[in-house]
Formats: sequence, structure tokens, C-alpha cells
Amino acid sequence: MAATHSHDFVLTLRCPDRPGIVHAVSGFLVEQTGNISQSQQYGDVETGSFFLRVQFEVLGEQVTVEQLRGRFAPVAESFSMTWEMWDAGARYTTLIMVSRFGHCLNDLLFRWSSGALQIDIPAIVSNHRDFERLAASYDIPFHHIPVTPDNKPAAEQQLLELVDGLDVHLVVLARYMQVLSDDTCRALSGKAINIHHSFLPSFKGARPYHQAHQRGVKLIGATAHYVTSDLDEGPIVEQDVARVDHSFTPDQLVAAGRDVESQVLSRAVRWHGETRVMLNGTKTVVFR
Repeated sequence: MAATHSHDFVLTLRCPDRPGIVHAVSGFLVEQTGNISQSQQYGDVETGSFFLRVQFEVLGEQVTVEQLRGRFAPVAESFSMTWEMWDAGARYTTLIMVSRFGHCLNDLLFRWSSGALQIDIPAIVSNHRDFERLAASYDIPFHHIPVTPDNKPAAEQQLLELVDGLDVHLVVLARYMQVLSDDTCRALSGKAINIHHSFLPSFKGARPYHQAHQRGVKLIGATAHYVTSDLDEGPIVEQDVARVDHSFTPDQLVAAGRDVESQVLSRAVRWHGETRVMLNGTKTVVFR
């Protein structure tokens, strides 16, 4: 008896909600000898949009993702789908940007090195040299791109050339403390994730945790979101909070905040890397 082969794929789609979508997708998978291992769906009554994520294996036939895409295209066209299909093991090529706060970078590098994130990291970019040795310890090329008011357009052009040259699928702003221009935000639309504390808009500017301490806050948190030209207002991927009390010093608030920021960003990167996040206008659908 011949050995049975299988290969896992992920299909994500968005389309106008109407009867027959799940039936059509399921019928396609049956035709491909596909077996569904995960399936999540959501119908947004406000926008009339339908979202679906299906992970499946193809039994028997040795088929490529390119072949499956070609076969699925007529089904997608008949339902006006916006869709993607990937090998389930495909790794997002991810460029990480950082300035002088390294907690999120360090956390991402450890999770990546331990296999917890489905990404590859071909480069780390910074406007300072503080984490050059950290990058070297993971054998990741480090690109120092200084940013000043005079050279900012050239610096961003250098960044975008790096993104194109490395065929980057995702850019992670792991506490990168430079505001990207509108043009760069548009160029990275849907594929750049930022992290910031959740005190906004209450405590803006420098030393937000010290401002929060002065006001006696009881909750601190973090938000991971896609980058848009509206500063810190892009579609939210993940948020979390930690409870604090009157006994916390400003430094303890900072430490607690860094923990939350690291955890929230790593979850957002993991879900994006597993194609679990879909844009829904100014919001996201996250199939965790």
C-alpha cells in the first residue's frame, strides 16, 4: 500500500456576505482531497462582510500552493473575494526596527530563536547603535540608519529599499521612536505593526509612566496596531493591561509597562505571522 502524503495550507478570505460561501469553499476542498484541521469565520453585520480562515491538509497528491491558488481563483472571483493562500509553514520575512528601548526587541529575538514565532528576521534597523551587539549575538545583520530633520526623507528611502531588497512581509516597530512619514506609512500599509503604551491620549510626550504615577493610575497597558498616517491610531491587533496600585514607584510602573508591551507585541507578531489577522476597515478580525 502506498504511503499517504499530506501537506498543510492556510486560506484566508474576505467578501460580501451572502449564502453559499462556506459551501463553495468546502466543496473546493473536497475536490482537492482536502481535510480541514481548523476553521474560523465571522460575519460583520455592520459592514456586510464575511471573513474566513481555514487551515487544511491535502491528502495523497503532492500539490503546491501555486497550483491550489490557480484552482481556487474561479471560486474567489465568483464571490468577489479578497483572499490569500499560503503554505501553513511559511515564515513571514520580518524586519524589526528599534531605537533605545530594547525590551520588545529582546523578547522578540528570544521567542524567534526558540521557535515560538513563525517568522524569519533578515535585518534589524535602528537610528542608534545601542543594540548592534545584541543583533550580532543572534547573527542578524544590523543596519544603522541615523535620522535627523535634514536627512529623514533619505533615511526612509533607505529603509524602503531595504524592505524591497529583502522581500520583507512584515515590519515591526519594537519601540522605534521616530514618526514615519505619510508616504512611508502608505508604502507599509497592512504590513507594519507598532507598539505603544495605552495611556494615550491622556499622557503624551516624554516620561508617560511618571505622568501616570503623578495621577495615581491603577491600570497600565499596551496596544499593538497596524501603522497608518494617523499617529498611534491604526487598526488594533492586540491590547492588554496590568493592575498596579499606590505602592508602585515610577520605575516599577516602567518595568510593569515594559512587560505588558513585550507580551502584547509578541502576540500581535505571532498572529500576523500565522495569518490570523485580517483588516476590517479601521478595525481587525483576529482568529486566535
